[in-house]
Amino acid sequence: MKVVVVGGGWAGCASAYFASKAGAEVILVEKTDLLLGTGLVGGIMRNNGRYTAAEEAIALGGGDIFKVIETVTRHRDIDFPGHRHALLYDVQRIERVVRRCLEEQGVKILCRNLIKGVAVHDRGIEHVVTSADEVIAGDVFIDATGTAGPMNNCIKHGTGCAMCILRCPSFGSRVSLTALAGVNEIKAGEGTQQFEAMSGSCKLDKKSLRKSLVKELDHNGVVIIPLPEKYHKKDSLRRKACQQYAMEEYVTNLIILDTGHAKLMTPFFPIESLRELEGFREARYADPYSGGQGNSVRFMAMAPCDDYLRVNGINNLFCAGEKTGPLVGHTEAIITGMLAGDNAARLGKGMTMRVLPTELALGDIISFMHKEIKTEEGLQRKYTFSGSVYFERMIKKGLYTTDRKAVREKVRKLGLNGYFQ
Repeated sequence: MKVVVVGGGWAGCASAYFASKAGAEVILVEKTDLLLGTGLVGGIMRNNGRYTAAEEAIALGGGDIFKVIETVTRHRDIDFPGHRHALLYDVQRIERVVRRCLEEQGVKILCRNLIKGVAVHDRGIEHVVTSADEVIAGDVFIDATGTAGPMNNCIKHGTGCAMCILRCPSFGSRVSLTALAGVNEIKAGEGTQQFEAMSGSCKLDKKSLRKSLVKELDHNGVVIIPLPEKYHKKDSLRRKACQQYAMEEYVTNLIILDTGHAKLMTPFFPIESLRELEGFREARYADPYSGGQGNSVRFMAMAPCDDYLRVNGINNLFCAGEKTGPLVGHTEAIITGMLAGDNAARLGKGMTMRVLPTELALGDIISFMHKEIKTEEGLQRKYTFSGSVYFERMIKKGLYTTDRKAVREKVRKLGLNGYFQ
């Protein structure tokens, strides 16, 4: 039984890993030369409700991915404005350890392969065709192609192509497996559908910063520098995909996190202005390459799907990550990937698919988000364990906790201990 995963970000990697762990033969197709997509420039885990989500995933038997992340951790229990007990992983080391993990699990990885065609028969996908004209057949497929790009969307809705980590000019623009299969996606930019957003941070090369500032960053994991009022750009908060960081502190300060690079928590900051600040006289952006101008535009096209994460209209197609709806974050991508991969294997083996129960934050965020985006107001929002509307819901429902024993006990009582094992 073969599962084909298209897209090698955090969602695609988790989908591939857990489909393989459930007994499927798995092929992972990625358009670029590296896995993890925006995970190559992200690096934030376990902040706020993501701590609970990670512990739930571990109790469910999905701890393998989180153990891999632990091996390249730079800082633990970091607090910064609006966020507590965060873990920061090294974005320069993460790809190799994740790739090795997938290879050891038996996942076949095909990089530099852009999907250009899909064969659909009787509401089911039979095979996909790559840009190299390779035909890849499968029993079940997973769309983890994300929602950022192609370039014309960054030009139309952003500030132009920022040559971000997705590197469309080098490897081609994102192609949606769901759209190629003939499914009408939930699209932004059409009529009143304006729910796209800009990626929320930039990367500065540490070597270009003042040595004392880098020393403080390496030691503490976070540096907060007050900004003169002339640099306050309140309208930038509205444009951020990561609404958990849409707070006044991110307007009035430069907030920098240590993820291997110096992670500047703003969608963009003009390099001329940045170099006027003490400690940043020689600053240059590392990644995204045009962080002084803008960043990638995300949430352009999402897949209509159910809480099993199966795409409406195609019987053997699942989705994960941002394709499932306006979910933001690595943890959110990983848990949807876990569920999509496991359900894909279940479907392929003729077993009953499962939804995650709403007694857990992992199940509640999927269910809640899918209900909310059926309304115009709900579609404008972004959903994440780490802040904004969903973290508020976690607190209100009593789902947020940092008590590991309590999480494990809850999972045990639900009869789901080690479920993904």
